[in-house]
Parts: sequence; structure tokens; C-alpha cells
Amino acid sequence: MVNDENLKREIIKVDRELIENISNLIDIQASNDLIAILTDLHPADIAELINHLSLRDASYVFKLLDTETAGEVITEIDENLRDKIVADLDTETLSDIVDELETDDATDIVSNLPETLAEEVLEKIDKEDSDDVKELMKYPEDSAGGIMSSDFVYVHSDSTIKDAIKEVRNNADDFDHIYHIYILEHDDTLVGILSLKHLLITPLKAKIADVMKEDLIYVSPYTDQEEVAELMEKYDLVAVPVVNDTKQMVGRITVDDVIDVIHEEASEDLHKTAGLSDDQESSDSVFRISRIRLPWLIVALIMEFGSAKLLSSNEQFIKQYYIATFFLPILMAMGGSSGSQAAIVMVKAIGTKSVWLKENFRYLIKEFFVSLLNGVILGSILMIGTQVAFPGEEVTLHFSFLLSISLTFIILFATMVGATVPLVLKLFGLDPAMATGPFVTTSNDIFGILIYFSILTLFLI
Repeated sequence: MVNDENLKREIIKVDRELIENISNLIDIQASNDLIAILTDLHPADIAELINHLSLRDASYVFKLLDTETAGEVITEIDENLRDKIVADLDTETLSDIVDELETDDATDIVSNLPETLAEEVLEKIDKEDSDDVKELMKYPEDSAGGIMSSDFVYVHSDSTIKDAIKEVRNNADDFDHIYHIYILEHDDTLVGILSLKHLLITPLKAKIADVMKEDLIYVSPYTDQEEVAELMEKYDLVAVPVVNDTKQMVGRITVDDVIDVIHEEASEDLHKTAGLSDDQESSDSVFRISRIRLPWLIVALIMEFGSAKLLSSNEQFIKQYYIATFFLPILMAMGGSSGSQAAIVMVKAIGTKSVWLKENFRYLIKEFFVSLLNGVILGSILMIGTQVAFPGEEVTLHFSFLLSISLTFIILFATMVGATVPLVLKLFGLDPAMATGPFVTTSNDIFGILIYFSILTLFLI
């Protein structure tokens, strides 16, 4: 039966005007009006609203929510803000909210609590849920065990379809998403799976063992969460079972968990391209964020001294051919852009498994010819452009040709560095996303200057 309240609910856009109205109502403590507005909002919209409020207002709004809604909202709030809101709740309220959550979400909340508070919360919630949360907390946060839920519908292999339907009905109120019925032996060994579709179209008296799917795809609790996401994407799975070493089922991972993982990994890779930490960048502390960013910037600054040193060592040449310095920004920018393009494409290819490490030589050969073609085209454009923009004797055709050659070699070098470094990092078990950070960009600057002045020195002096 469809909930009438859901039918009445309108889609309300969370915008600046709504946030200002909410803030005004908070200022005058209009709790009843606020509750009336929140009732019409989807939990995801309430979370978005809270994310845009100040900590004081966010905490006030959250405390107005009933326990069930608060449980749906709390998992959607930005982690940094969520920790502060949770810290402002009394143990009883927090325990009631955690008790409403599925075990994977409950584990996320409890694992971030201070140890003493976490123990108090676990003592107050349902014992079975408490035991499940404690078990999940043993696994690494970024593993299959860290994101799985221990809530799943199962029947034994000697059951019938009628038994399975009864089991689904018994758990319908407790589990938000039921995609499959898992078939276990009496020792909890996973032996099969049955989709809801086949559950509905199969005669009630049919034996589960006769209709279940035995060709299973499953993961270990210690499988990396990124591998789980890739597996589910590859085989178009909406859920995947998690089994231990003896193939006993310990949990399941659903598609909504994987979407969170994909967003998390994408955000992490994006931060790594700039040499940053995703978790620490979400901090409110200016000093903490600065402390995270500064090391990479200091490394880049020190390395750029190498560029300055190279320029100073060519002082006499620059005095004689001062026009050469006019084109340094162009050459460095094109080299940096080419290197970044190659690195980003390679990082994505490695991440999506479209390029295997054993195929890297073939891929690098392709990158070589791509960069060579780009270099020749861009070099030709530069040579023509300099002759048009700088007519006269200062920029001779000979000098324009050397600029063109320099740009071609710089693009070739930067592209090969950008494509090679992610592969090398992957071979050594490091995250390839670091290849697009300041270190590689600065290295291309130094070698770009070296290539440029080496060519000019060789052919002009």
C-alpha cells in the first residue's frame, strides 16, 4: 500500500530563499512552522538544507526531526557537519536514531564517536544490532566489510517459494531495500540466490533448491571498496553478497552503498591531483587546511628554483637573444597542459581497467604518436603565429623554426612523462592520481626550460 503522506509530498527546491526563510523562523524560535515545512520535504532535501545552515541553525533544525526522519537525514549530511551535530545530541536521542539505521549506516555513525560514547550507544540499542555493528567495526573502513550491511533476507536451501515470500514479508519493515533472497545452508554457507522477479513468478510449492541461481558473484569482507564498485558496475549488479573464507555469508552491499563509494573515490582522486587530502580539506580549521596544502606548494617552490637556476645559467644567452624569454610562458603552458591531459587520461584508464599494466607499452606508443602529431601541428601554428605577430628582424624565420621544434619536443616529453608516471606509481602499489599533482607539473616546467634553451643554444650559438 502506498503511503498517503508520500503522495501529498511536493518536490520543494532548496534554494537561497528557502534557507533565508528557515533562518528567520529559527531566529524567532517558530518550531511549529519549521516542523510544518520539514514535513513536506524529502529527507535528502532536509539534509541539503541542513548542509547550508550554520552549525547553530543546523543543530536546531535537526533536533526538531522525529526519530525515524532523523535516521534518514543523518546519513545524508556532510560528514564534518554531521559529527558536530551528533556531538550536540544526548546519548538517549543518539541511541534512538542509531537504532533506526541499517547496520552499515549505524556503523558509520558509531565508528566516528568517542570510544566512551560509542560504548554507551551500543549498550542502549537492540542487542542483535549492537553485535552486528561491533562485528562490522572490525573491518577496514574502505573495505567491503566496512560498507556492507549485515541485514539481508535469506532462507535455507530446503525451503519453498512460499517460505521465502513469508520471510520477505517478515523483514519488509526492517529493510529498506530487498533485491534478492539469499539461499544458505544451515551452517550459513551461501549456496544460491533468487531475485524478487523469480520469487513472484514461481509456484508457491516449488523448492528453492530447484529454482535458485547457483552461479554466484561474491566478495570477501577485505576486498577493497573500489574493487567492489568496479565489480558491480562490470556485471550490472544491484547487490553483491559478502562471504568469509569458508563461504559463510556475513553481509551484502547494495547499489546505494556503491554510489557513495564512487563519489568518495572520485572526490579522493580529485584532491590527490592537487596533492590534497579529501578528509582534511573538509575541516573548518584554516590552519589545518593550510598545513595540508603547504608541503606540496613548498616542494613545488623549491623545484621551481631549479627553473630559476636554469634561466640564470643562460643569462648571457638571454641578454643576446632577450626575445627568447617572451615565449617561455607559451612553451611552459603547452607542456603543462599536454602532460596533465596524458596523466588524467591514463589515471582514468587505469581506474576503469580499460588499460591493463601488461598493455602499457602499446598504450605508451600510441601516446607517443599522439603527442608527436599534436606537437607538429601546434609547433607549425606557433611558427606561423610568431612571423605574423612579430614581423621584422627580431623574430627571424630561423628562430621561429627553433621555437616550433622546441614546442614539439616539450609536448612530446611532457606527454610521455604524464602517461608514464601513473603506470610506474601503479606498479609500485601507489595511487596513480598523484601523478597529476604539483610534482609532475613542476618537473615538466624544469625539463621544458632545459629542452628550450638547449635547442636554442645548440642552433643559435
